[in-house]
Amino acid sequence: MNLLVQSAKIVDPASPHHGKTQDILIENGKITEIKKNIPAGGIKKVVNANDLHASPGWFDMQANFCDPGYEHKESITTGIQAAIKGGFTGVAVMPSTNPAVYSKSQVEYIIGKAKGQLVDVYPVGAISYKLEGNDLAEMYDMKMSGAVAFSDDVHPVMNAGLMHRALLYAKSFNGLIMSRCNDKTLSTGSDVNEGKSSVSIGIKGEPRIAEEIMLIRDLFLAQHTDARIHINSISVAGSISLIKSARKQGLIVTVSVNGYNLCLDDSEILGFDSNYKVSPPLRGKEDIKALKKALAEGVIDVICSDHRPEDEESKKLEFDLATPGMLGIQTLYPIVNMHSELTTEQIIEKIAINPRRILGLKVPTIKEGEDANLTFFTPNEEWVFEEKHIASISKNTPFIGRKMKGKVIGVTNNDTYRSTDL
Repeated sequence: MNLLVQSAKIVDPASPHHGKTQDILIENGKITEIKKNIPAGGIKKVVNANDLHASPGWFDMQANFCDPGYEHKESITTGIQAAIKGGFTGVAVMPSTNPAVYSKSQVEYIIGKAKGQLVDVYPVGAISYKLEGNDLAEMYDMKMSGAVAFSDDVHPVMNAGLMHRALLYAKSFNGLIMSRCNDKTLSTGSDVNEGKSSVSIGIKGEPRIAEEIMLIRDLFLAQHTDARIHINSISVAGSISLIKSARKQGLIVTVSVNGYNLCLDDSEILGFDSNYKVSPPLRGKEDIKALKKALAEGVIDVICSDHRPEDEESKKLEFDLATPGMLGIQTLYPIVNMHSELTTEQIIEKIAINPRRILGLKVPTIKEGEDANLTFFTPNEEWVFEEKHIASISKNTPFIGRKMKGKVIGVTNNDTYRSTDL
């Protein structure tokens, strides 16, 4: 495949062309030339747009493609299409499938089904057998088969001894434990923030200390084992100071936040729309302010979509019975672009560079001779997200009909180019 990208501002701190507006010639999946003007000649595929930007291909570190077992919600095929529409060339998929990803056979299934696609799909293996939180899963075998990290996804590891063993075991082969901090003894039966909104609608709230207490535990365990740890889905202001303190003590801890926790607060639940029911729950405005500040300061390393498709049977129920989760991979960039208060360069760091560094994957670079793994986008273009744009099987998102700022134009990877055609 030959592709010419015209007049794109390059956003890649590792590139000698960073900050410059250049043409980019891609031939057979490789970047062969970058300069001010490259003649189109006989090249049929050309990318151009007003205010066009090019960056290393984006990477979503936390998404659910529901395959195997829940293909009526999402499949690897439709998940990949949604990722392309969202501008992502790489995705780490969580293990909450049926069966859960707790052995090498499930890892190999996902890798095999996604092989040869534009989007690189990396399985995250379970920490515990069947996500049950009792016994360790086959972590080493999964690592050897291609798992990039280990997590029990939204199921917090309540057993401190199990988490201690997981950290020690993963350390022996340079594996990465990803922890969802939520003490279920404090938050059982709750998927909304504890505050005025939860009291107003008469639903038990999840207290902020449920996250903070388990975070303290996991940071102590990581310190004791001298192991690295990644904290998924941080959502409250109090967790930020804990992370800062841990890093000052030398702990190797990285952190991610979900996009919806940067733009939606817990007042959204007052309308009983189950599309606003997510885990971790939407928090207060003071938490959002603290999360944004932590992003700008580099305390939070990564922004994830937490793409979690749910069918109508799981969502169109009474609010307290509905399953938590929302689609996120197609709307992550415009949401972050509008609400995070980060520069474009900072956004690319959080959604393209840092995720790969944390997972030990090669970070794409925009320079001659490198593989073409790129995302093309226009940061200032406004558009309206409509249901017809959704590539996922499920439609559980509160953003339908909302004006967005920041549009993905296309992506290229593995010698393939796809326009998003929004």
